[in-house]
This record gives sequence, structure tokens and C-alpha cells, in this order.
Amino acid sequence: MKNKLKNKNILITGASDGIGKQIAFTYGSNDANIIALGQSQSGLEDLDTLLSEYNAKTTLVPIDLKNYQLIHELEKKLCEKYNKLDAIILNAATLGTLSPITHIDETEWNDTFSVNLTSNIIILKVFEHFLKKSDAPQIFFMTSDIINDKKPFWGLYSATKAALEKIAYSYAAEVRNLKIKVNLVDPGKVNTKLRLKAYPGENKLLLTQPEDLSAFFIDIIFNENISSSELISYEKWKNENT
Repeated sequence: MKNKLKNKNILITGASDGIGKQIAFTYGSNDANIIALGQSQSGLEDLDTLLSEYNAKTTLVPIDLKNYQLIHELEKKLCEKYNKLDAIILNAATLGTLSPITHIDETEWNDTFSVNLTSNIIILKVFEHFLKKSDAPQIFFMTSDIINDKKPFWGLYSATKAALEKIAYSYAAEVRNLKIKVNLVDPGKVNTKLRLKAYPGENKLLLTQPEDLSAFFIDIIFNENISSSELISYEKWKNENT
């Protein structure tokens, strides 16, 4: 297990909490070098404390992904420490307000699309050259099956995820002649702050916990049996591995 990730450079967005933090811990504790992007300074510092026990090489990047200039500046700084990226995990997302379409605030619309969609495109543009230097580069776009539902009030969030899926599939086709593997990952119903905001009365004990995802994310990254342009479901994986 450790040889698979040893000395791999992995950039993870939304790494200061929830699923992103768990992915960063899982990969970092298995010998990967982690570049952790997150909005919460304290969350990133907690991650760093957890990984210090494993002597993991961790770069903490407090960042507001709505500020695209900061992403460009990050590329310059990473050039000083890393010569390549082996994987990018595009996990960061914001829920926005669940409301009727005609009640959506224009600023919140723009902010939600900035985090959930546009920042991911900027990251691809800025860091693609790092990925091309890896022997087996990998990109995971985090998605949700909410886009397949016809629920009221979910228009904003589901629109960002639907657009992100189209971007992912298009990009996968564009780089199919390169070595870059591009996949979507659906972690399912996970106990996170984002889900709590959407379903405040839900029983957390009935949900997948972030730590439950560790074996899943270890298995799917750099997995030669998984091709590009796939949607990888945790629920499907769990059913096949239990």
C-alpha cells in the first residue's frame, strides 16, 4: 500500500475539513507528499499535526478559491518546492442557499459557481504542466448524484455539479492521448458540514463517516484497472468489496 503512494505529490482542495481532510490524511499517512488547500487555517494546522506523526511532507495553503489570482501565485510558489504533481483531487465545494430559483441571490450564485466550477478550471490551467511531468498523473473531480434528482431548491448546487461533470468529461477527452487520467468520484452520503447544512435534522450515525472512505480512496488512486473518464461510486465500490 505504501509503495503505491510513496513520494507522490498530491494536491487536494478543501483539505481543511470533511472529505478533503480525510483524503489528505489518508494519502499523507501512506507516504505521499501533500499540498493541502483549504479555507480554514485551524483545520489545516490540525491536519498538519495529525500528519506530523507520520513524518509526512505537507504544504499548507490557506486560500479563498474565489480569488483566482491566489491560485496563479500558488503555482509560482510550488515551482520552488515541487517539480511535478502526480495527482490533483478537486474536492472543495460550497452548498450555497437551498432556495427557489427565482430567489437566488446573484452574488451567491456567482460565489458558488466560482468555488464549485471556475476555480477547478483555473487549477487545471495553472497546474496541467506539473501533471505532464508525472509518470501516471491522475485527477479526481468530486461529484454528487444530486444532479440526477429533480428536487426543488437544489438548482444552484446541482447546476454547479452538473457543469463540473461536463467539464471533467470534456477535459478527459481532450487529454486522452496524454498520460493524464481524469475521473469523477461520488463519495455518497457523507457526514460533513456541507451535508449538515443541507439536512440539519438527519441522523449522522446513519451516514458514511469521512474515515470510512480511506480504503476506497487508497484503492482508486493510481489503479491500473480503472480507466479514464469513469464515474467512480463509493457505494458501488463498497458493495463490491464487502
